[in-house]
Amino acid sequence: MCYSAQIWADFRKYERLGGQLDIKGYTKLAGWTKKKGNWTKVVPKAMRRIMTDPAISGLPAETVEVARAADTEAIAVIAAEIETQAARLAVANAKLASTKPTKKAETDRRVAANKIAAGQKKLDDISAPAAADGIDRIWPGHFAPVLIRDPETGERLIVPMRYRCRLPGWTEADEAEKPGTYNARRDKLSTVWRKVFGVHHGVIGVHRFYESVNIHDLQQRDLVPGEREQKVEIVFTPATGEDLLVACLWTYTQASGDEPGFYSFAIITDHPPPEVAIAGHDRCIVSLQEEDIEAWLSPTAHSAAELQAILDRGEVVRPHFEHEVAV
Repeated sequence: MCYSAQIWADFRKYERLGGQLDIKGYTKLAGWTKKKGNWTKVVPKAMRRIMTDPAISGLPAETVEVARAADTEAIAVIAAEIETQAARLAVANAKLASTKPTKKAETDRRVAANKIAAGQKKLDDISAPAAADGIDRIWPGHFAPVLIRDPETGERLIVPMRYRCRLPGWTEADEAEKPGTYNARRDKLSTVWRKVFGVHHGVIGVHRFYESVNIHDLQQRDLVPGEREQKVEIVFTPATGEDLLVACLWTYTQASGDEPGFYSFAIITDHPPPEVAIAGHDRCIVSLQEEDIEAWLSPTAHSAAELQAILDRGEVVRPHFEHEVAV
């Protein structure tokens, strides 16, 4: 299903494909995620670092200021939690050192110590350098740059989008009930995705992708009597080392209540090539030939058969995938 992938988090990588940055969209993303308190949770580090460094991004001062404020707010929230847990830990240690230690004090000490360690790990991660190549990993619910055609101007636009598509007419409750819409199955394009396929198409650069597979499937064997299914994470990398231009579908959800309008997307997947199937997975991302991007990004100008032919051509030329257990 491609539940996770390493993607082009640096929007500048899309500029060679003629993309212009949606500056307003990036500014809104930083402000929105700061307000929700999830800036560091849903925006990949490489994407955040680009947005906070005008020397390498060329972003306007307003966008950089909002992004830096989101960084500062995230650090402050984590630091405050560490301080709270440190106080809890001190109380617990004092109680345990007394003549009447309690189980509650033992629990408080353990929980506080774990939360302090987790908080410090988050702070260390925030301050650590991002990957120099601008590649970073996303999961459903994360944001990523996606190349689309601007519905208003017709120009290629680089837009920050959430990786899990909110289908037309859906509410947040619908998403919670059916959270798998980060995966647009090719055999469902004319049914589940009929309001999006042929209407809103995008492209995302993918370095490699991850899947969760059963260990016995990876080992190409049946379960032994009494054995329970166990999962392991596998990473699939093109043997050629090339990055892939992957086919996406996207929607725009209008603002409602305190939720601003936002873009969201899904990656199209199809039946796997032999090397992916042998590794124990039944789906594979669908990449595009670069010469087909123009047509793919202009779906209303083409028939469904022509769009399917574009996906066919992408599957014919896709590279062989090597796999290994993710570290």
